[in-house]
Amino acid sequence: MGNNDLLYKSVIELKKLLSDKQVSAIELTELALQRINETNDKTNAFLYVAGDTAIEEAKNIDKKIADGEDIGPLGGIPTSIKDLEPVEGMPHTNGSVFFKDNIADYDQLGVERIKEAGGVILGKTNTPEFGLCGTTDNRLGDDCRNPWDLNCTSGGSSGGAGAAVASGVHPLAQGSDGGGSIRMPSGLCGIYGIKGTQGRIPRKHTALQSWNPVNFSCMGPMSWYVKDSAIMLQVMSGPHPDAESTAIQTAPPDFLSNIDNGIKGKKIGWSVDLGCINVHPEVRAATENAINVFEELGAIVEPFNFEYNITELKESIFPINASQAYNKNGSLLAEDSDKLMAYYKRALLRGKDIQGDEYMNAESELFKFRNYMESVFRKYDFISTPTMAVPAFECGNPPAEVDGVRQDPEPSPSYGDDNPSHKNAGGLLSQFTAIYNYSGNPAATLPCGFSSKGLPISLQIAGAKEDEVGVLQASRAFEIVRPWHGKKPVV
Repeated sequence: MGNNDLLYKSVIELKKLLSDKQVSAIELTELALQRINETNDKTNAFLYVAGDTAIEEAKNIDKKIADGEDIGPLGGIPTSIKDLEPVEGMPHTNGSVFFKDNIADYDQLGVERIKEAGGVILGKTNTPEFGLCGTTDNRLGDDCRNPWDLNCTSGGSSGGAGAAVASGVHPLAQGSDGGGSIRMPSGLCGIYGIKGTQGRIPRKHTALQSWNPVNFSCMGPMSWYVKDSAIMLQVMSGPHPDAESTAIQTAPPDFLSNIDNGIKGKKIGWSVDLGCINVHPEVRAATENAINVFEELGAIVEPFNFEYNITELKESIFPINASQAYNKNGSLLAEDSDKLMAYYKRALLRGKDIQGDEYMNAESELFKFRNYMESVFRKYDFISTPTMAVPAFECGNPPAEVDGVRQDPEPSPSYGDDNPSHKNAGGLLSQFTAIYNYSGNPAATLPCGFSSKGLPISLQIAGAKEDEVGVLQASRAFEIVRPWHGKKPVV
């Protein structure tokens, strides 16, 4: 076997081919590296390619297979790590020119577990500066582009991971999600993505960051197939003695064993706009059609009335985000602030001015919202919405209007005076997704159709805290009757 179709197969299929010795780990890795060479100048999915290291990892897997040893749940499978996470010996730029020469001296815990599970790491994928943008643009290179239309954004902040999976580099990738950063690029690139309950996948942080009681970001998988994401989620999850203080301290359930159980009798709260979001007509139509699938599968779908205004909620909580950014990287303002991306510079300047009472008020609003969401999931098993209000748009040119209504806040410059016409979408893409980072609930995005321009449209489904099993079951039930794997972008 020696064609790129191999890289679109599921992890389960590839593992069988490896165990039957119909393909080797080296062959898979060489195909993946070849695919990077063919596509990366178009998509800019990778900031760094670890070709030699990947080949050595693949050789080790092949030796284990030859010796009859266990190769692990990801053994021989090519994958990648988003460049917000350290991988020992590889560049760790955080998408910033300030760290373009930085080399990591340790593995993040999730990375460590991917390695232990036999995953072959091809390199580091593209991300906006410190992950603080819904599109992947930074000063390290060109925008990360969508394989379905190379003029369009792949989303962010795991935009490189989304573009890599969608373009057939590998079957799954590691991403992270602090406001929708797994779900947005997965949705725009037409693949599956899931963020677990906050703290499900442990992280190791340094200094004050490790004791922060409020953490919105978590690692997670992005893949073509639901079961593949379940496998990677399982690999990365579980307690660790070096984890941040907010990590879940109990062992995770088995995410795969009951994944095909369906969702008959489950109650889903559905809203196409959360009562306050302007939604593109084609997104509205595709997701309203998709939610009917769950009814056909035996779920009970009821209207969900969201009690918050998204814009006001984000504004009330943003002092936490800005304070965290300034606490971590405020010193960059004094170094050479013109090198900062405009979106990150705005956050640092905002964080610099936040007083204690403003921060405490933001925390109070956050925990009120969390209590509200706890009450929501006592009523419903799942909440479903569109993943995003719009399909992918041209890089640097987000829509100023959606369904005839002007966006507030309006698109703002990504770079600054050196490139004022290149805009980012502000909060446009994260309107439906960020609420689950605030609340900490698990949430996934499911491809459910295409726009008239051939761009993917996706449905979001979220569950109660620590019910990743339920979210995966709902995702898998949808995947079985509405599979999305048959159509692939041509890059």
